[in-house]
This record gives sequence, structure tokens and C-alpha cells, in this order.
Amino acid sequence: MIYRSARDWRAAPRKKVLLFGMSGLGKTHVSNLLRASGDWFHYSIDYRIGTRYMGEHIADNAKREAMKNPFLRELLMTDSIYIGSNITFNNLAPLSTYLGKPGNPERGGLSFEEYMRRQQQHQDAEIAALLDTGHFIDRALDLYGYDHFICDTGGSICEVVDPDNPDDPVLKALSENTLMVWIKGSDAHADELARRFDKAPKPMYYKPEFLLARWQQYLDETGLSEEQVDPDAFVRWTYAAALAHRQPLYAGMAKWGLTVTAEEVAAVSTTAQFDDLIATALERG
Repeated sequence: MIYRSARDWRAAPRKKVLLFGMSGLGKTHVSNLLRASGDWFHYSIDYRIGTRYMGEHIADNAKREAMKNPFLRELLMTDSIYIGSNITFNNLAPLSTYLGKPGNPERGGLSFEEYMRRQQQHQDAEIAALLDTGHFIDRALDLYGYDHFICDTGGSICEVVDPDNPDDPVLKALSENTLMVWIKGSDAHADELARRFDKAPKPMYYKPEFLLARWQQYLDETGLSEEQVDPDAFVRWTYAAALAHRQPLYAGMAKWGLTVTAEEVAAVSTTAQFDDLIATALERG
């Protein structure tokens, strides 16, 4: 790790941290808090994916839908209107909407082939955005004068790395440039995340082998054809398995850094408290 002790951390002139874990456990909350202090540069992986690497895909998909409407089609064809994504750190809906859900097209579902094509686009984009972290650390200092850097990763980071491979190129690059911190949730957090997801299911990225297995299992158990699948029902069913699927992957990634709990993160409301949190985690090893 780039900081070997609490003393190293507190004395460091440049603090560089990467947060990872399930969505909803405080990564973006803490990142926003640090950015608001004026001393930290906030690098959002999902924002980078949705702007630099998938922005054109997202905008083209919106234009494709608009072209189905004669009124909007005419305006687009004459360059009279502009359609673009208004993605922000706190509103990633354009990205998740583009990813979509497989199933019945009358319920907004994609063909499974198209769904997997977009999943592959996201995989490529996420790896590229993660590998951009070192560049943004340098950019934050050289361009804006920020010494401190917080990388706010998406929940799917564990799907694009192999924590058991000591030569994993993404994890090597990240651990050489940042202190990797897992925000670990409890069973109660998992239950709450599942409840939230059940209320508002959203598209997510998963490893292709995981998705393929889940899709085939869902079709076998329900007896439905691809076109009959309720997209929301499938992603709800998949998410329940994903919580268990991702936990050991995060735990493996934690060996490349350190672990804090979601309860500890929830108690952080100042940069000083964040410094104390990391120092305490380093002390307990």
C-alpha cells in the first residue's frame, strides 16, 4: 500500500484514495464531502464512463428514439434541436438507461444480444476509466493544483478485475497510485439495498459469464421465451444473486488495500473525520 501506517497517512503531503464497494454505501457521499472542502479532486469512474467513453452511445440512443417521432425527426434532420446527455456525478441515469434490461420490448426490454453488446461496451469503458486514474491524479495537480485525490468507483469494479491475480493490470495500476479502501456493508445493509432495488430496479453491469448463467437459469425456471420476460422482474431476480456474487470479489480486492465499514463511513461529516477513519483502518491492519 502507498501508505503503510497511520503516521505515513497523516504526514502525506498528497493523499490519494480509491473507494469501492456496493452502490449505496457512501462512496459518492464521502467523495462529495471531500470535494466540497475545496482541497480534494473528485474523480468519478461512472461519470468518466458516461461522458468520455459512452457519451456518444448514450446520445445516439436518445436520437434513435427521437427519430421515431416525425416532429422530432424533422427538427433533428435540420439541426434545429440538440440532444445530449446531462449526466452528473449525482445523476447517472443516462448511463444506466442506455445499458437497459433484457426482455419484452413492449415493456422497454432489449434483445439479449443487444443487451450483452451494451454490457461489453460498459466493460471496455469501465476498464479504460479505471486505468485513467493515474492520469487524473497528475491532471488534478498540474492543472488545478489539487494535492488530494478521491476516486469514486462504481459498484461493478469487482466485475472487471481479478483480485486473485497478482498481475491484474487494473488492480496493479490502482494500488500503485491510490490507497484502495473497501466500504464493507453488513447483512442489514444488503437487505436495505435489496429493498431499494426492488422498489426501483435499475440496469447494472455484471461479468458476462454471470449474466449468461443467470439468463439461462431464469428462462429455464420460468419457462418463458426471451420476448416474454419482464425486464424488471429479471433484473430484480439477478440483483438478489449479485449481492452474494460480489461480496467475495470485494473481499479479495480488499487484500490490495484496507477495509472500513459502512457504519464508520456514515459517521464521517468532515475531512478531519475522514483522515481519522483512514488512520484508524491502517492501525488495525
